[in-house]
This record gives sequence, C-alpha cells and structure tokens, in this order.
Amino acid sequence: MAVGNVRDRYQTAGHDHLFTFWPTLKESERESLSCQLENLDVNRVNRIYKKAIASEKEAADPEPIEPLPVGACESIVNDPASEKRWRSEGLKAIARGEVGVLLMAGGQGTRLGSSAPKGCYDIGLPSHKSLFQYQAERIARLQVVAEKECNKPAGSVVMPWYVMTSGPTRGETEAFFIKNKFFGLNSKNVIFFEQGTLPCLTAEGKIMLESTSRVAVAPDGNGGLYAATRAPLSESNNSTVLSDLTDRGVLYVHAYCVDNCLVKVADPVFLGYCISKQADCAAKVVPKASPSESVGVVARRGEKFSVVEYSEISKEQAELRNSKTGELAFNAANIANHFYTTSYLKSVESFEDDLAFHIARKKIPTVDLKTGEAVKPSKPNGMKLELFVFDVFPFTKRFAVLEVARNEEFSPLKNAPGTGTDDPETSRRDLLAQHKRFLERAGAQVKDGVEIELSPCVSYAGEGLEFVKGKTFTRSGYVENPEELDALL
Repeated sequence: MAVGNVRDRYQTAGHDHLFTFWPTLKESERESLSCQLENLDVNRVNRIYKKAIASEKEAADPEPIEPLPVGACESIVNDPASEKRWRSEGLKAIARGEVGVLLMAGGQGTRLGSSAPKGCYDIGLPSHKSLFQYQAERIARLQVVAEKECNKPAGSVVMPWYVMTSGPTRGETEAFFIKNKFFGLNSKNVIFFEQGTLPCLTAEGKIMLESTSRVAVAPDGNGGLYAATRAPLSESNNSTVLSDLTDRGVLYVHAYCVDNCLVKVADPVFLGYCISKQADCAAKVVPKASPSESVGVVARRGEKFSVVEYSEISKEQAELRNSKTGELAFNAANIANHFYTTSYLKSVESFEDDLAFHIARKKIPTVDLKTGEAVKPSKPNGMKLELFVFDVFPFTKRFAVLEVARNEEFSPLKNAPGTGTDDPETSRRDLLAQHKRFLERAGAQVKDGVEIELSPCVSYAGEGLEFVKGKTFTRSGYVENPEELDALL
C-alpha cells in the first residue's frame, strides 16, 4: 500500500500525529514505520479503546457476583469411579487423533532473575529438566499410554503441540527446542505461533510513538491467543493454528500456562469430562487455599459464568461458606487451565468485538511530539490494553467446570528463589512429593528424607508402576527408565 494511502487511513482514524516526524526520517526509518502502520488495523484499535473505556465505566456499577450454582462444578476428588470413566473417554479421543495441546508460553522469567522464556527455567530438580522438557515428555508418555490402552500401533498416536510465544521470546524459544531436539517429539507436530500486540495509547486514545519512527506496542494479554490462532504462523507460512487443527482433524484443545510444574498436559480425565458434558469451553479449578488467597475464582456475574478477581470480592464474600458442605462459597480457584472445542475457537471471531479489553495504566517511554526528544515518564502517562484468556467465558453457551486436587495439579512458578511461595523451591518440593505419592500408591515404601524423581517417560500420572509393590526405597535419585528404580532400593 502506498504511503499516501496509509496516511489517509490514519488521518481519517484520528492518528495523523504518527507522521509528525516523517519529513526528517531516513528512508530506512520511513520504510520501518510505514510497514508497522500498514500491518496495524487502526480502526480495530479505535473500537477496542472505546469498548475498554465504556466497560471501565460500567465496572463502577457491576452486576452482582454469585457463587457457582449447585451442579455447575463437578469434582474428581474422592470420586474414583467418575475419574476412571472420564479418563477412558479422554484416552479414546487422544487415540483417535482428536486432541491438540495449546501452550501459553509468551512470558519471560524476569521475576526469577532470568531474561529467558519462562519455559526454559530449571526449578532445581535432580534431572535439571526445564518446564518445556517436562511438558514435552508428558505429551510423549500420554501418546504411548493411549496407544497401549486403546490398542493402537506404536507411534501412531499424535497430539500436536501449539506453542504460543511473544515477540521477545519467539526466537529464543524456537532455538531452545531445536537445541534440545524437540525433547524427543517430532518437530512437525510442534507448531510455534506468536501472541499479538496492540499499540500503547494516551488517556485520550491516541496511539503513542516509542521513537520518532516506531509505534509503542505491548502484548495484548494471554487472551490474545484467540486472535493469534487466526494469524499466519510466520511471514513464510500462511497457515494458521485454526487451519492446522482442521487439517489434522483435531476436535478438542487443552490450553494451559507454562509456569505450572504439575500441569497434566492434555489430561484425559479433564478431556473426557468435557466431552461427556458436550462443553464448548471449560475451566479446571482447585479449591482455594484460604479465604484471603489472592486468586481469581470461577463464579457467576449476573447470569453468566466469569472469572472474578480477588480484588472484586469483599471480605464477607470471601469468607462466606456453604451451609451444607462447609466449603468456601467462592472456592473455585482459576488456574488458567482450559478446554475448548475447535469449533468454539473458530467462533470467537464472531463475538470478539464484544470482548472488553482491560486497561493497565503504565509508564510508557515515548517522544515529545513537539521536539522529538525521548521522554521517560516518572508516573503513568498511557495505557496498555489486555484481553484475558477467560474473558470468553460469559459468551459460552455450554460451559463446564471441573475441580481437581491442588497438590496433584497446581504449583505455579511466579516468584524469585527464596520467596517461600510459588517459587522454584516450592515447585521442586511439590513435584517430588507427587512422585513419592506415585510410588506409595503403587505399593512401595519411600524412607523419610528420600527424594526420587520419576521422568514423565516412566509415568504420566502414576500408571505403570505396579512392579514396585512391596519394595522399599532408601536412596534418592533420578529415574529415566523403570529398570533404574532398583538401584534406589
């Protein structure tokens, strides 16, 4: 598109100020700015801004918040019969090639003292495996389990893994996978794509310049995954995540965040539950640790399912308990672990304009439009717009919620080493404690102080360990193959 046409488009949309420094720019700078502006849907930006401002005003008079109604959430805790039934249903779907996995991995390990993608982080296990490696090996093991239990030929079951990166992490993430030979997975079944960005805006909704020749942008939140599934995978590949899902015949997608070391990737129990409920979209939750835990909960806002942030719940509401069960009324802690049908992911585009982006007022480096000098603000001077992955919940016709045990499925990595909560040490502790339970449930004894790490290639969720029954483990160690366990007796 000719630069004149681009400028006309921005002038009509009220953003002609982006060309303020055009006469003084070098040719290379003009090409860069022109390319950036050409690839930006400025009218969409205007719509998003107006919707976000209107939504923020409406939030001053919010709809009433209510706990999940009776029957809206089922639990596998203390219900082994349902768990077994749903697991079987999920494994059959995996064996039929109907399941894909979507990983939200755009974040960096900044709080952990690392600039690398968070999935590259080593939480200090004996194996020193990264979060990416653990999740890849869980996929590999689950494919084998589905083959064995559903009588499929070895190597025939495939679950494609869609890894959503961000601009700052994509190159390093891809390089990490290549260096580690995709952790044993076929590279054709690992698909990288990129979370989108949106321009930073002034309080009046004007697009901000980062420099005289570049628009200031920021990631559009983890809810940007919906638009990202429709975008070309790369400049050289016009396929999209949605087209790839369709081409492979994938009907169901499990989506999760990279920073949970206990995540059951493509959990067949969760998949089977959602399939049996004919859900379009679903959330996996855990019971809140305490009334004051700083976590959003799945609840009802008016007549619709929603995630309610902890800051929106009063102290009285947080402490309210169910008179029959004694559990917290607002108890369904959201852990960013979701199910979708492929058809539902395709449908999000039809109501995307109704989704309200959230405003985060930030200190955004910019330039003085009069002088062109760099400005580093000391207080918030603009806004970043974010969509959250759960913002689609209120638009879902068939929504389901499954409660699982926290100690088996949720140990997030959020904080720096030594913090004491949600840090590398607690992640390591929780994963090794789970492996001890795997062995004990299979009939083994593990002496106090003994730490045994079981590779996901040995067991996905405690299955396949029957041979340890009656054995007592007295030595700590890391096990990559079942035969190696005997060395720890």
